[in-house]
Amino acid sequence: MGQAALDNMKKAPRRGARVKDPIEAAATRKAVSNILKGSAGNLVEWFDLYVYTVFAAYFQSHFFNSTNELQAGLEAMAVFATSFLMRPVGAWFFGRYADRHGRKAALTLSVTMMSAGSFAIAILPTQEAIGMWAMVLLVFVRLLQGFSVGGEYGTSATYMSEAATSKRRGFFSSFQYVTLIGGQMLALLVLVILQNTMNHETLTAWGWRIPFAIGGVAALVVLWLRRTMEETVSAEQVAAANKPLAAGEARPGTMKLLFTQYWKPLLVCIGITLGGTVAFYTYTNFILKFMNDTSGIPKTQTSLINFWALFIFMLLQPVYGMISDKIGRKPLLLWFGITGVLFTWPLLSMLAGTQNPVYAFLLMMGGLVIVGGYTSINALVKAELFPASIRALGVGLGYAIANSLFGGTVPLIGAALQKADRVDLFFTYVTVAIAISLLVYVFALKNKKTTHLDDEQGHAWTGKNPDAEAPAAKDSDDDKKELVDA
Repeated sequence: MGQAALDNMKKAPRRGARVKDPIEAAATRKAVSNILKGSAGNLVEWFDLYVYTVFAAYFQSHFFNSTNELQAGLEAMAVFATSFLMRPVGAWFFGRYADRHGRKAALTLSVTMMSAGSFAIAILPTQEAIGMWAMVLLVFVRLLQGFSVGGEYGTSATYMSEAATSKRRGFFSSFQYVTLIGGQMLALLVLVILQNTMNHETLTAWGWRIPFAIGGVAALVVLWLRRTMEETVSAEQVAAANKPLAAGEARPGTMKLLFTQYWKPLLVCIGITLGGTVAFYTYTNFILKFMNDTSGIPKTQTSLINFWALFIFMLLQPVYGMISDKIGRKPLLLWFGITGVLFTWPLLSMLAGTQNPVYAFLLMMGGLVIVGGYTSINALVKAELFPASIRALGVGLGYAIANSLFGGTVPLIGAALQKADRVDLFFTYVTVAIAISLLVYVFALKNKKTTHLDDEQGHAWTGKNPDAEAPAAKDSDDDKKELVDA
């Protein structure tokens, strides 16, 4: 056998080895680059949002008059809830903008506004300097940030779903919640660092301003990164959004198009979100205050518990996403819904009765493992409900409505029931919310059904390329709407 033949044998792939497709590899590299740029902004936006609740115990005395810690905390959570009032408005504005002018422009604008809000809180005067105007200004800035993050969710969910490769859509889109959770985890990390480098008096006096300044600077860095993001909206869609229309037609990205042709997917989007957002804010946001006030665990310990639980929870998101790429999205939502209904009461009631940090960590982790079935894939499931012409608006508005009414009010409802010594009612509230969404998962979703994203970006399950199909062979809008039929 000649040397050339031996060299060829060495270069040839082993039997059973997967030959790497250069086109697929290039598409993956492109997807990774765009996902990183898109998710970096998501990370910063949610860091800036969550740093408020994480540091509320230290700055609430500067903006609220109550000398009672529970009452001051309730007022601080009420301000937190007001930011959610602006989310539907932000979702409408940025969703419309993203569907008509592109995802990149909308994402760049949203992170700019979030940066401005963070810098504003970092230098905001307190009530000692300007009286009640301190609280008024705080509410105004939080409304601005709520407006910004209302646009970030729908647009980033849309962008990351569209930028992902078809076979790994679940994996890539899960990074929206990797960065969302990462934002809260980083807020906790900053808290832990400051708690260990500053005494309580210094942190309360001015140290709480540091994380807001960090968030503002980080947002400026992301603004620079997002300049090189690739656009996923076609030139045809942008042109259609600006050309004259015949009577009765609706432009892309408009409420008219959403409410006349896609109202049913919008309702399903709200139903998918309702229980998930209540559970998510319970186990990742309100639980810090819950452990401090109800369980009686010291603040320094609850910070560490939350940090490590969220760190593991963050790492689980891509795992759930990869599982969904194999078995479909619906089984994971059913996992969340069924286990959430069964175990919410036991987990929270046991957590309320323990002061053991290790036991508290395990209970919190149990809740997060359940919620992961929702968080990892919910953005993708919603994106699959709508075509590109209305996707950012439909996903953003559906999420924002449910998030404002139910998710954003979790800390406020929980704090109020804590004060009334009726946390058992809070457990019931969370359980009922999850049960409502479980009904939506069971009756309104079908597993591995061909979606709008499949036709636009490539099929996740059949391996078909939409560009290779004749128009007549593609699913009609009526067929795709079966996705939300019982």
